[in-house]
Amino acid sequence: MGASLPQDPDAWGEIAFQRFCTPAASRYRSADHHVLVERARFHLGNASAVRVPMAEGDLQAYVFDPEGAWNGASVLLVHGWTSEASFMTAFAEHFRKCGFRIALFDFPAHGQSTSERATLIDCAHAVRQVAEVLGPIEYVLAHSLGGMAALLAGGGGAPMPRGYPFRAFVLVAMPNHFSAVTRTFGEDEGLSAEAQRAYERRLESIAHCKISDFTGVNLLKKTGRPALLLHSRDDPNIAFADAKEIAAASGGAEIIAFDDLGHRKILYAPPAVRAAGAFLLRLHRTPLRAHSAWLHSAAAHES
Repeated sequence: MGASLPQDPDAWGEIAFQRFCTPAASRYRSADHHVLVERARFHLGNASAVRVPMAEGDLQAYVFDPEGAWNGASVLLVHGWTSEASFMTAFAEHFRKCGFRIALFDFPAHGQSTSERATLIDCAHAVRQVAEVLGPIEYVLAHSLGGMAALLAGGGGAPMPRGYPFRAFVLVAMPNHFSAVTRTFGEDEGLSAEAQRAYERRLESIAHCKISDFTGVNLLKKTGRPALLLHSRDDPNIAFADAKEIAAASGGAEIIAFDDLGHRKILYAPPAVRAAGAFLLRLHRTPLRAHSAWLHSAAAHES
């Protein structure tokens, strides 16, 4: 991080926090990220582009109408950290063929949304805001850290002003322990133990909870909703063990394992896409009337 920078742990922790919250500077992005983005955005051609306002700046969102008759439900697609909406279009195209209406968007500081920096909490606020503006939304499919943002938006409670009552979640390659993410980042940055703690305290101050308590298990339990976990056994970024931990601790969670799909190829793999569609169709064929009525009432209130 540079020998000329301040040496005290609090200063290093603040520098690490700012770097962590700058997706464009992330080392997790591949060298050909911009080439991949241009290719992926081609698949947004059938969508309607929408700007969704937030206090911190506008979000770029997209809506796909169903192909054929609408089945009455909408799905929100949530991308992962350093990614963008265009990488979720394989799911969008399949879901619209199943009769769903699809909404997807770029997180703050991602894709074509505004801002240069964002926290996972900012992303959770964005999930709720998009759902409220473009909803009602019944279902969410989210990738990687986007899954944690979606669950936080659904569960509500501090630091969220309110939760959004999504009916169910499909969580693709989502981590269980956020502490593992921060620890890996700190190791990559060469932080001392004291600086690591300072960096994590910054995150805890905005999350209103300890890093150790910020887990997929706890977030999913707080929503009280069913979920499908899709994960590849060879994922090099998020261990398959994370999915097994979440499923084991969550009575309403199912898990489907894949091989040789890594962390990102799973977003385009037909078996994963079909499994997600089948799960949502199965749920939608047994609608929760009270939940559906609440959603439409909430949408009417927001408008």
